[in-house]
Amino acid sequence: MAGTSSGIVAGLTAAALGTVGFLAYRAQATVPASLGAGPTAHATAPSKAPRDQHNPAALPSGSGTGERVVYSVDDDRVWLVAPGNRVQRSFPVRPGSVDPPAGTYWVTSRSNAATGTDGVPIEHVVRFTSVDGVAIGFSAALNGGSDTAADPSVKTGGIRESREDGDAMWKFATIGVRVVVIR
Repeated sequence: MAGTSSGIVAGLTAAALGTVGFLAYRAQATVPASLGAGPTAHATAPSKAPRDQHNPAALPSGSGTGERVVYSVDDDRVWLVAPGNRVQRSFPVRPGSVDPPAGTYWVTSRSNAATGTDGVPIEHVVRFTSVDGVAIGFSAALNGGSDTAADPSVKTGGIRESREDGDAMWKFATIGVRVVVIR
């Protein structure tokens, strides 16, 4: 009887592993190629998007079209852009010590709560790429420390925002949403 039970368990385990493997293959095969491909530079985008000198918080031209998050590395500012190029929200951010290259990315993972590479408890983490093994994404410090400068001796990719702005980012930037990084 024991031999029969172990044979059934082994058979069920093999069938389960085969099913999981098949489903993983199918899931990988149906993901759009561009979703996990990393950055792709805009062929027509200038190296620095033009700014409205009279309204520095205005959405830079040349930052794309459609629903997206626009992040300006040079201006330390983010725009949450709804379909039709309507800015839902714009806010300043404090970058980490590692900047992403200009290009187009997609939100690939999110965490409700975590600890940043600087040891600070954070929430609403929205990741979109990595540079030299350092994850790059938006987050809000639980202690509200979005205005403290990053320690340049620690490689951090966290782009810090206020908790209110972090809530808005969390609601807006779900998996697969485009993130356009400009200079």
